[in-house]
Amino acid sequence: QVQLVESGGGLVQAGGSLRLSCAASGRTFSGYAMGWFRQAPGKERAFVAAITWSDDFTNYADSVKGRFTASRDNAKNTVYLQMNSLKPEDTAVYYCAAKTGPYSAYPTRYNYWGQGTQVTVSS
Repeated sequence: QVQLVESGGGLVQAGGSLRLSCAASGRTFSGYAMGWFRQAPGKERAFVAAITWSDDFTNYADSVKGRFTASRDNAKNTVYLQMNSLKPEDTAVYYCAAKTGPYSAYPTRYNYWGQGTQVTVSS
């Protein structure tokens, strides 16, 4: 049974940093892509970043390029999202997700989801 568990969310002032973690278990994830998404109140779930387990390919939404960095630790089966220069508009529940094959920016393409972690950025 695949399980994704996010952690690292919290309250931070604008300009600050947080690092989210997503611990994956239940199978071998080589050949999988891991996505980070976020959902603010009243808005649809939106793509933030993605990373592949096998070749370290990464992709980012335009709104976070240059501020967020996705990385992975194969030995720990964990992916990370380093978030710097946070803005109030980054406030949302952040989710990690997993899918086979290449990454996708569409949440419906992902098979597995974590429970989410709240990130709140105060101005």
